[in-house]
Amino acid sequence: MEYLHLEHDGKLLLVDANGEGPQIPIPGREKSDAWLLRLPTAEEVSFEWTEKRRNKLDWGKNSATIIHAFPHIDWPEDWAWKDDVISDSAVHPAARESVYRTIHRLVSKVIIQDYEGRVVMAKVKRGHFVGAWTLPGGYLDYSEHPEVGAVRETMEELGISIDLLNDAPIISENIFSNEGINFVSFTYRALVDAENIEFKPKADEIADVTWLTKEEALNRAVSWFDIQALKSLN
Repeated sequence: MEYLHLEHDGKLLLVDANGEGPQIPIPGREKSDAWLLRLPTAEEVSFEWTEKRRNKLDWGKNSATIIHAFPHIDWPEDWAWKDDVISDSAVHPAARESVYRTIHRLVSKVIIQDYEGRVVMAKVKRGHFVGAWTLPGGYLDYSEHPEVGAVRETMEELGISIDLLNDAPIISENIFSNEGINFVSFTYRALVDAENIEFKPKADEIADVTWLTKEEALNRAVSWFDIQALKSLN
């Protein structure tokens, strides 16, 4: 089955079981015998829209293709707020799963350099890149500023305290799977005296820590975000 995910400034188009809409979810509502609200199909939309990408969603034994598209209309005041969709149990899983997967995942990382231009890389034991070399960093906590997250992750992973440079962060965004989960990465820089740094890597997370030249770091990096950040170095 194919559905349209039509979103405009935080508003999402929902229809009822007969394709009539727009419909508004009721947060906290229990599920009825039938799904009361869902995303529309392409045939049920009368205005113009532009497709942006397609995501494949799976939940239990069911699946659906979600066409993410931009609607060519004014701000739809009578559409559903996107944030209200997830908490209404009468909304079809395809709609709720699509909303969940379009929430940005935020990551904060650090390029730590010494005065010779070398970069700190860590070999990780868990997460998305087990056994690979990455820049220090990770997921942001709820309500955490990316600068704070970068410093926190460095302390947690490597056991060192750093001060970030005042440079603007390197911001990059990408989607890596058919599900369409979207990642946004903030990468900061820090300059340290390598002679005064003693790494104390977190035992269950970091297998090794080393200093590498930019070229060596690029050769070992596997994360797309790390590669983009390292390429930006002079």
